[in-house]
Amino acid sequence: MVLSGCSAVTTVDEFRPTNQAIQLNDSEKVVILGRRDAGHYETDSEFIDCVANRINSANIRVVAEQEFIDSIYPWFEPRTAPKGLPRLKRLMQEKSVRVKVDEQSIRYLVWLDGSTETMGQGGSISCAVGPAGGGCFGFAQWDKLSTYDATIWDLVDLTEKGRLRVDSEGTSYLIGAVAPIPLLTPVKSDACSSLGNQLREFFTVE
Repeated sequence: MVLSGCSAVTTVDEFRPTNQAIQLNDSEKVVILGRRDAGHYETDSEFIDCVANRINSANIRVVAEQEFIDSIYPWFEPRTAPKGLPRLKRLMQEKSVRVKVDEQSIRYLVWLDGSTETMGQGGSISCAVGPAGGGCFGFAQWDKLSTYDATIWDLVDLTEKGRLRVDSEGTSYLIGAVAPIPLLTPVKSDACSSLGNQLREFFTVE
């Protein structure tokens, strides 16, 4: 039995040069990419898809991450993907890259960086099976923290349009009362909802 009995506390920090929403015309699209460093770091692809779906639901056209990466191979692979605006500007000078971006009508790139981590654990659960049956007894808890940053880049004038940061934290529990009962805090889901909703407010479709 899975119960969602623990709420997450979520905060969002936002920076943008102007309070006006970014206008998209009917043909312009957005792509959301996660930061990946070869061999040791990767932003959760499930989280990226979650944020993309939240934005799509506002009629903002989003190009699938893997589709975009495959179309411009190898420029957005872990070893070659830009980590900052100066590198992006140099990359967009490559004719083949610019052609592929224009073909897909991609105007804005949202760069996501972050992860969900288990911060601390306590308690214990023990389970046993005997002739008369068995069960689990005890109590355990652990803290989780989701931290994600989003940077919005304009692929036409090659400027930064804004930044977002979301932090979501909460405590999950596992209660051993014959059958183990998990009470799971939805930190990643709440972080996705908060970040997706904020990004939706960044854009408006003409």
